[in-house]
Amino acid sequence: MGSGAPVPLAAYGGWVPRVVLGAPAPGGLLLPPAQPTAAWLYAPRAVHVDDELVIVADTGNHRVLIWQAVPDADGAPAAVVLGQPDEHSEGPGAGGPARGMHLPTGIVRDGDRLVIADAWHHRLLIWDSIPTRTDTPPDHVIGQPYATVTEPNSGGEPSATTFYWPFGIALLDGRFYVADTGNRRVLIWHDGIPAPGQPADVILGQPGPAAREENRGGPVAADSFRWPHDFAPMAGGGVWIADAGNHRVLGWKTHPASDQPADLVLGQEDFASGGEFPYQSQVGRLRFPYGIAGVDGALAVADTANNRVLLQESVSQVWAPTTALAQPDLGANGENRWDQVSADTLCWPYGLCWHAGERELLAIADSGNNRVVIWERR
Repeated sequence: MGSGAPVPLAAYGGWVPRVVLGAPAPGGLLLPPAQPTAAWLYAPRAVHVDDELVIVADTGNHRVLIWQAVPDADGAPAAVVLGQPDEHSEGPGAGGPARGMHLPTGIVRDGDRLVIADAWHHRLLIWDSIPTRTDTPPDHVIGQPYATVTEPNSGGEPSATTFYWPFGIALLDGRFYVADTGNRRVLIWHDGIPAPGQPADVILGQPGPAAREENRGGPVAADSFRWPHDFAPMAGGGVWIADAGNHRVLGWKTHPASDQPADLVLGQEDFASGGEFPYQSQVGRLRFPYGIAGVDGALAVADTANNRVLLQESVSQVWAPTTALAQPDLGANGENRWDQVSADTLCWPYGLCWHAGERELLAIADSGNNRVVIWERR
C-alpha cells in the first residue's frame, strides 16, 4: 500500500521537516560514496538531539558523528567523528577494537557523559565528557572485561554483566536500560549508568541470567521478547519497550523491579499475538517497530517496515495514533510513498529522539534513505 501523491504538511499536526543531514537524495535513493565524509551517513540507526547537540550513530560507517549545534542548512558536516581515525575512514573496528566500533546503534547523553551502544562489539562505550575532537577514545567499556575483547557475552554464557547485540539504551527516571537484543532480554540498573563489571539489578524477559531463548523458549507472551530494541518513558513513571521482532510495543505502568509481565501491549490484539500483516491496511498495526520516543505522555513509534512514524498525544490501553509522519493516512506504508525522496518521506526509519526544549524537535534516523531528518513542531 502507499501513495506517491504529496501530503499537505498540515496533515502532520504542526510538524514540519526542519533540516536534513546526510544524503540529499534529490528525486530518488542515493547511496553514499565509498569514502565517507563528515557530511554523509550510511544507514544511520540512532539519533540524539537537544538544544546543544546532534549525535548520530552512523551505523553503516561504523562511527558516531557529533554536530555542536542543530544545523540550519541541509547536509552540514559534523564537527566530531568517533569510532574512526578520521572522517574518511570506514569499516568495523578500524584503528583497532579499543577505539573502533562495529554497527553502533544506541545513544544516551547524560549531562556531560556520552554512552554509545557498540552493538556488534557487544559492549557499551562511555565518555565522561562529550568529545570535542575526532577519534577521542572512550573512558570506560561496559560488557567486556577489556577494550580489546569483542566476543558475544565476552566469549562465554550470558550473565548479568554481558551483552549480545545491545542495540538500544536509555536513561529513564534515573534507571539505565539496555536492550540486550541477541540475548532476548532487557537489563536494568536502578542507579543510572553502571560501572564496569557491575551486574544488572533486573533481568527482564528471561527466567535467569544464563537464559537467552527467543520468547523464553515458548509462545509469545506478556513477559517475553523476540527482539527488544528501544525505550520511551510512560506518563506516571513507567516504561514502553519496543519488541520489534514481535511487531509490538510493551508497556509497564511502573518501572520493573523484577522479571514481570507487561501491563499493556500496542500493535497486537493481545499479549499472545506476535505476527505481522503486510498486505492489508496498516491502521492500528505495527511492523518491526525498532524505535520509540516519548515526551509528556505522548509516544512516537518508528514503524520501520511500514515506512512511517506514528504519533499519539496520550497513550493508554488503546493504541489509536492520530498522525502518521511520511504517509498520506494511517493505513499507508509505501517506501518514500512509492515515489521520489523528499524531506517528508521515509524509508525504514529506525531510530527516534523527541526533544521538548527551546524548540520541540523530533529527529528521525531515516536509515533506508541514508540520512537523519529533524522535524520541528510549529
